Amino acid sequence: MIHYTDSISNISAQQLSGFFVGWRRSVSPSEHLEILRGSDHVVLALDDCTNQAVGFITVITDGVIAAYMPLLEVLPEYQGRGIGTELVRRALDKLQKMHMIDVICDPDVQAFYARLGMVPWTGMIIRR
Repeated sequence: MIHYTDSISNISAQQLSGFFVGWRRSVSPSEHLEILRGSDHVVLALDDCTNQAVGFITVITDGVIAAYMPLLEVLPEYQGRGIGTELVRRALDKLQKMHMIDVICDPDVQAFYARLGMVPWTGMIIRR
């Protein structure tokens, strides 16, 4: 069974292995924990049997009108179970008062975000 939490107080780097698959620059579990600590909001999906994180979403916000959801990941073996959808829904619930909520994503996942009420937009980025 999967449970969700917005607290990282009891999360260790050891619970964060297996993420960032296919990234050009690897992110270690200890760096991953620092990412979570530096985010304004986090939602984690944890497997009750293993106590391992199997998914997460991060939010950065000014706390007034704007929020950005830079990272959403579900471990490959847990994909297709609705975990990503639940993570986004829980993050959006926290951001109900925000005027703008932005996500930068590849075209192949735009349909996923569209199902959650988002629309495609044009933007500019730097990726290293």
